Amino acid sequence: MKVCHLTSVHPPEDIRIFVKECVSLYKGGHDVSLIVRNSETYEKDGVKIIGVTANASNRFIRMVKGPMAVYKKALEVDADVYHFHDPELIPVGLLLKRKGKKVVYDVHEDVPEQVLSKQWIPGPLRKFVSNVVKQVERFASKRYDAVVTATPTINDRFKTYTPNSVIVHNFPIMSELMGNTENELNASLENDQNSKEPYVIYVGGLTKIRGVLEMVDAISELNAVHNPRTKLYLAGAFAPAELQREVEKKQGWNDTEYLGFLNRSQVKEYLSQAKLGLVLLHPEPRYMVSYPIKMFEYMAAGIPVVAANFPLWKSIVEGAQCGLTADPMNPKEIAEAMKWILTHPEEAIEMGKNGQKAIAEKYNWEKESETLLQLYDRLAN
Repeated sequence: MKVCHLTSVHPPEDIRIFVKECVSLYKGGHDVSLIVRNSETYEKDGVKIIGVTANASNRFIRMVKGPMAVYKKALEVDADVYHFHDPELIPVGLLLKRKGKKVVYDVHEDVPEQVLSKQWIPGPLRKFVSNVVKQVERFASKRYDAVVTATPTINDRFKTYTPNSVIVHNFPIMSELMGNTENELNASLENDQNSKEPYVIYVGGLTKIRGVLEMVDAISELNAVHNPRTKLYLAGAFAPAELQREVEKKQGWNDTEYLGFLNRSQVKEYLSQAKLGLVLLHPEPRYMVSYPIKMFEYMAAGIPVVAANFPLWKSIVEGAQCGLTADPMNPKEIAEAMKWILTHPEEAIEMGKNGQKAIAEKYNWEKESETLLQLYDRLAN
């Protein structure tokens, strides 16, 4: 089929949208294009990326101009199936249905829950806006041909709206990050004494709610009680940008190296040398029931994880025996978990192996892509 993915928010080579879904559909035999706001137009890995211009001076104008620009270009493409990825494109999906097109809504986040913690929405209005969003999703999803959800919790909600809701987890691509083979993991243990300054790593958005302040405090706590000194590597972008100045004032910044944004090959390289990976999001309701892609990427790279002790995450870590969990709001507890892994290198190696085994058997995109392709087979028929 001729398939067109739509986004007015995400970058052109977004991992879930482009690298995983679009490329998998192309390899599955479909003609695939991706319309992206404010992007160049080019082709990569068989996918035609089509940029549309929609500049805006503020958030609200962007939420009108972006979808309209995407919709106009979508009509030009004239695809069989339109697969969109942003809540602000819900009206676009309904307009495309009126044109007789097949439409898929890809739900990355639990948007009604997400609204409750949006700082740009006035506090007294958040619950009202959250309920409105939930009712809009209920109304629209009943009219779409399918809904793709990223987690079981989100899927449970959409199953009450439509039987055509399926889960496609955002698990890592095995071949992308499986850099540390078993022999390499064992070699890292043998050469540990001669290795460069050890470091732990976090890859992702650098925000308060994702735990950047607690991670920097935790590295300070760790180095107060542990030798050799360990570095914290932070890879990603600060949001808002001024948050970096606040973080730099902390004592732990002296033991922190800011890497900035890394491409996928750089991420693989830094993960291959790290002692462990951190994923310590704050206990927001939407995070506590989410599947943390960064944790799975650490597991794929063969390094132990220190993760937030949410019940779901704890069940994954303990089930796979691939790391430890800690209270994400308690830097001392985070430091204690890091110290245990750093001072038990043989157990850490086993955690790394266990994580890779769990990825190979269960938590991988290769299996998830089969669900996506089966959905498209049903749409074609």
